[in-house]
Amino acid sequence: MFLSVKISARIVALIALVLLLSTIVIVHSGANNLHMYDGIRTQDIIAGDVFFEIVDPPELEYTYRIRPAKDFGTSFESASFGVKEGKLVPAIPSDACEPDFVNEKDLKGNIVLVERGECSFLTKAINVEQVGGRAVIITEVDSGSDDYDYYIEMIHDKTDRDTNIPAAFLLGKNGLIIRKTLAKLHLRYALINLPVNLTFVAPHEINQPPWLQW
Repeated sequence: MFLSVKISARIVALIALVLLLSTIVIVHSGANNLHMYDGIRTQDIIAGDVFFEIVDPPELEYTYRIRPAKDFGTSFESASFGVKEGKLVPAIPSDACEPDFVNEKDLKGNIVLVERGECSFLTKAINVEQVGGRAVIITEVDSGSDDYDYYIEMIHDKTDRDTNIPAAFLLGKNGLIIRKTLAKLHLRYALINLPVNLTFVAPHEINQPPWLQW
């Protein structure tokens, strides 16, 4: 009888140990997969990119992904940079290849949206900085371009110049829709937050534009 009781006690202790280990494994796994959805982690989506959100106008109230310049400019995530309901202003002329803007007053102190082409990415950033822009976002707006649906790796043009503002590339479709919507609504700018932290947001909860899936 005493032997039976001892064996039963050992079995109970063993079961308790197994349950404890199972709980630890589940908790550990849950921590690692906290931000996973259908096998995709938020960290995998971010992958060095930066995000901003438009808070006005309502027609554009989504979260947008941008790819920072590879080897020029400063960081969007530096302690000195951070925009809360700042202005995203399309440049006029839109290519920003000369520091001569029709809407120069609107650009000063704001984020400037420019179009790709006609000059280097660095030249555009330098021209925006020269008139007081805080950052430049460059986009492809030619829907017939082979690069329209891709993120471009913006690199230095190998001159001896540089810029002291952040620069990034915005997917063509997003850039085109933002510009067209602002023009349709007769607005000079959109209000944005940049950057936004998505580290603790599950992928399926990110407010993506309905016309685009990352």
